[in-house]
Amino acid sequence: MNHLLSIKELSQAQLLDLLALAKKIKNNPADYRHALDGKSVVMLFEKPSLRTRVSFDIGINKLGGHCLYLDQQNGALGKREPVSDFASNLSCWADAIVARTYLHTTIEELAEHGKVPVINALSDLYHPCQALADFLTLSEKFDDVTKVKLAYLGDGNNVAHSLMYGAAILGATMTVVCPEGHFPADEVVTEVQQIAEQNGGQLILTSDLNAINEQDAVYTDTWISMGDDTSLAEIEAKFKPYQVTQALMDKLGAKYFMHCLPAYREVEATAEVVDGEGSLILDQAENRMHAQNAVLVTLLS
Repeated sequence: MNHLLSIKELSQAQLLDLLALAKKIKNNPADYRHALDGKSVVMLFEKPSLRTRVSFDIGINKLGGHCLYLDQQNGALGKREPVSDFASNLSCWADAIVARTYLHTTIEELAEHGKVPVINALSDLYHPCQALADFLTLSEKFDDVTKVKLAYLGDGNNVAHSLMYGAAILGATMTVVCPEGHFPADEVVTEVQQIAEQNGGQLILTSDLNAINEQDAVYTDTWISMGDDTSLAEIEAKFKPYQVTQALMDKLGAKYFMHCLPAYREVEATAEVVDGEGSLILDQAENRMHAQNAVLVTLLS
């Protein structure tokens, strides 16, 4: 690994190794207290954040490293000065760059022109750190995460893309249920199907909730992505049938509910599900730090 731009760049062995390392760091934090001694990580954020910023900042500190946060008050990436200059300048001082951007091309430019590892903390196409945390969470609940059946309901967005790649690499079965016109990107679907076939996994795409069989976990996300100005009324008209309710969870036999947060109760999922006994949302949030720490240790050791 030179960077983490997307989960799709990982082999099955690399993905399983990252999950195993994340568990070690989580369960034995003292053993990694000095893993990043003398290392500095710059975080470039174009978008607001709670979990991503806090989990990286505190996680880097727990590993003995130093974190510097830069928001766009310092000049928008590519506007105040070229992304290539951002990357080359930061490489003079920092040991790694964590970037949360609007466009994935910005992440790619940082990796191309920088001389240090770049970690994608979210772009319009992918959210690899979230997916790593999600599969870490599932691996804590299931002895063999490669056998998990995961259903994703809602918008085929960056989170869905990363979950799809992760499931395909692991050889798991993932069902993606979206309203017409809101499926994942065609090129992502094609790649995921090829990867799934190689690893004995399966990707199922449908708009019909009645076509879904039993699932181990059900995942959803907000119906409106950050920065989208589509009216809630227009979105609800399309997505309301895909709301995750307790009745749906029972019908699918799903023990666990997952959401990357922030969650809007009684919108994409009911409060009964979001706050229910089977909800893993806080486990996922906590595991962001451990999964990201595993990436940092792997890239900077």
